[in-house]
Amino acid sequence: MTSRPATAAARATVYGYPRQGQHRELKKAVEGYWRGRVGADALRATAAELRRAHWRQLADAGIDEVPTGDFSYYDHVLDTTVMVGAIPARHRKALAADPLDGYFAMARGTQDVAPLEMTKWFDTNYHYLVPELGPDTEFAADSAKQVAELTEALALGPAARPVLVGPVTYLLLAKAAPGVADGFDPLTLLDRLLPVYAEVLADLRAAGATWVQLDEPALVQDRTPAELNAAARAYRDLGARTDRPRLLVASYFDRLGEALPVLAKAPVEGLALDFTGPAAANLGDLAAVGGLPGKRLVAGVVDGRNIWVNDLEKSLATLGTLLGLADRVDVAASCSLLHVPLDAAVERDIEPQIVRWLAFARQKTREVVSLARGLARGTDTIAAELAANRADLASRAGSPITHDPAVRARAAAVTEADARRSRPYAERAAAQRAHLGLPLLPTTTIGSFPQTGELRTARADLRAGRIGTAGYEERVRAEIQEVIAFQEKAGLDVLVHGEPERNDMVQYFAEQLTGCLATQHGWVQSYGTRYVRPPILAGDISRPAPMTVRWTTYAQSLTGRPVKGMLTGPVTMLAWSFVRDDQPLGDTARQVALALRDEVDDLEAAGTSVIQVDEPALRETLPLRAAGRPAYLEWATEAFRLTTGGVRPGTQIHTHMCYAEFGDIVRAIDDLDADVVSLEAARSHMRVARELAAHGYPREAGPGVYDIHSPRVPSVEETAALLRTGLEAIPAERLWVNPDCGLKTRGWPETRASLENLVAAARTVRAELG
Repeated sequence: MTSRPATAAARATVYGYPRQGQHRELKKAVEGYWRGRVGADALRATAAELRRAHWRQLADAGIDEVPTGDFSYYDHVLDTTVMVGAIPARHRKALAADPLDGYFAMARGTQDVAPLEMTKWFDTNYHYLVPELGPDTEFAADSAKQVAELTEALALGPAARPVLVGPVTYLLLAKAAPGVADGFDPLTLLDRLLPVYAEVLADLRAAGATWVQLDEPALVQDRTPAELNAAARAYRDLGARTDRPRLLVASYFDRLGEALPVLAKAPVEGLALDFTGPAAANLGDLAAVGGLPGKRLVAGVVDGRNIWVNDLEKSLATLGTLLGLADRVDVAASCSLLHVPLDAAVERDIEPQIVRWLAFARQKTREVVSLARGLARGTDTIAAELAANRADLASRAGSPITHDPAVRARAAAVTEADARRSRPYAERAAAQRAHLGLPLLPTTTIGSFPQTGELRTARADLRAGRIGTAGYEERVRAEIQEVIAFQEKAGLDVLVHGEPERNDMVQYFAEQLTGCLATQHGWVQSYGTRYVRPPILAGDISRPAPMTVRWTTYAQSLTGRPVKGMLTGPVTMLAWSFVRDDQPLGDTARQVALALRDEVDDLEAAGTSVIQVDEPALRETLPLRAAGRPAYLEWATEAFRLTTGGVRPGTQIHTHMCYAEFGDIVRAIDDLDADVVSLEAARSHMRVARELAAHGYPREAGPGVYDIHSPRVPSVEETAALLRTGLEAIPAERLWVNPDCGLKTRGWPETRASLENLVAAARTVRAELG
C-alpha cells in the first residue's frame, strides 16, 4: 500500500457493539426487573444510558457512522419478530397486556406458556430465539423500537445507520410453528413479509435515516436456486421503492459465493462484505463479478469474532485492492462486535506485553478508524500505528508461550489407535450394565447445579482476600454434600457433584492449562442475560496437574450410586474460547485433547466409572459451507476419541450437546463413539430423537425432557409425555431421562421441583413398560 490517498475519503463504521456495558449493567437491570427489584422505567433508563454511552464511545473514537437497532434486552432476532408482528398465538395476550413482560415471556416462557425455541446464531456461541411461522402467519409492522433508537442517536450528533435482520435471513432462520404440517417452508411467506419491511424502511427514512443496513448472513451458506431467487426478488422489490433510505445489504462469517452476483445486481446502493478468515475469498469473487460499480462497499477487514490485533499492513493491502472494485470503499469490522469483550485495556492480570496482542471492541474500533484514515489520507498519516502494530505482531510470534517443544512432540506422536476404544460398543455396553446395575430409563442430570448466593459470596470473598482457601473449600464441600443428598432423596440414578467449584465450564479448565489466559472483565453475551468470559488459548496446551479428580472423588465418597466425572471437550474448549489463529484449529484441538486425556485417565484410576465429556459446540463450529465440513468433522471427532480412547470397556463415556441443529451432524455424533449422548430436545419437541432413529444411531441417548432455560417447572405428565415421544424413536433399553442442559442458571426451588417431577415421570413410564 503506497502513501497515496484514495480518491474518496473512506469512512469508518461498525455493525454492532457489545450491549452489556462495562460492568454488565444491562444484565443486572434486566434480572432485577425479572425479580421485581427494578421497575420498567428504571430498566428503560439503564438501557437508554447504555446506548448513549456506546454511541459516544464510537463517535469519540472516530467512527463516522454508528449503528442503531443492534441493542437488545434479550436478542435481536426476537426484536425482529416483534418488529414484523410474528407473535405466536400463545404469547399475544401477554404482549398486548404488557409489551415488556410479553417480550420476556417469548424469550423465557412462563409457568403456563412455553418460550420460543433457542439455537445458535450460525457458527457462534450466541443464541437467538427461533421465529415460529406457519401458513396462517400474518405480519404487521412495528417500527417503534427502531425509530426510537435512531432518533436517540441522531440527537447526539453522529451519523447513524439502523441495522435490521434482513427478510430473507429472518425467514431462513425461522421454523414451522408447533402443529404446522411437516414440509412447511417459511420462505413461502416472503411476499407477505416484504411490505412490512418496506413500511419499516419508510418509517426510518421519515425519522432521518439516510442508510439502513439489512443483514443477510444466511446467504453465506450453501443456498438452493429457489432461495437465491427469493433473495433476488426481495431486493428487487425493496429496491424499487421510492420512499426508502439507501440500502446496505450486509453478510459475514463466510464468503457469499453464488449469492454475490445476486446482490451485486440488486437495485441497492451498497454491500457490506467480510474479508477475514474463510470470507477472504470474497476478494477474488468480487473481482470475478466485475466489482460494484456505482455502489458503496463496506469492507470488513478487522476480525469481529476473535481478539487478536489486526495485521494493519495486510488489511491495508486488501483495502487497496478493493479501491478499484467499488464506487467508494469504507472500513468496518467483519461483523458485529457483539461477539468480543468490550475493552482489553482494563485487564490487569494479563502481562502488559500480552495485552498488546489483544483487541477487544474498543481496540477494534480504533483499528477500523486507523485503517480508514490510512486508506483515505495515505499510510504516512498512520506511520506510528503501523510501527506499533508490527512490534506487537513480532512480539506474539516470538513468544515462548506460543511454542512448547514437548507438547508438539507428544501431539506429533499420536497414532490412529490412540483415538479408538479397545472394545466395540456392544461389548462395552454389556460390561457397563453389569458394573453399574442401572434400571430401565436411568435418570441423571447434565452436570451443574444452581450456584447459590452463599457460594457466589464465598467465591467473591476468596478473590477479595476476605477468606482463605480453606474457608472457600469448606463452602464447596457443603454445596457438594447438599447436591448429593438431594439427588439421592429425589431418586436419581447417576449423580453429579454439581460443579460448585467451577466459575464456567470452559474457563475453569483453561485456568488450569498452560498456554491459556483468563480475563477478569472479558464478558461476552451468550444468550439473554447469560454472559461468559471466554478464555484465550494463546499458546501450546498441556495439563500440569489433575483438575477435577479431587472433588469428583469426594462426591463419590458420599454415596453408593455412581457419580459422573465432568469435563468439557476439546472442540468446545476451542469454540468457547478465543483460540489462537497462528496454527490450524485441528492442531490446537489435538493438544487440548491430550491434556484432557490425562484427566480422563486420572478420573478412571480414582474409581470414577462414568465420565461425561461435553461437546455442545460440535455442531456450532461446523463450517457454514458444506465443502469445509468433512475436514472439520474429521479432526473434531478424532479429538473427542483421543480424549476418551484410553479408558477400560467398563467405564461409561457420556457426551452432551445442546441448542443446535443436530440433524446436520448425526453421523458425527455416531463417530464420537460415546456410550451415551444427551441432547437438548424439550423446546424442539423431541425432534432429535427422530433424527437419531432415522440415522440408525446404535448407542444410548438421553434427549432432554426438561427445558432448563425457562423458569417454568414441567409437570410429571408433561415430562412423561415427552418421554413417551422419545420412546417412539429410541428403544427403552437405550433411553436415558435427563434435563436439556446444566442447571447452573436455575434456582434451587424450581430445580428441586423439576427434577422430582422428572424422576416421577421416569417411574411412571417404567411402570407402563412393565
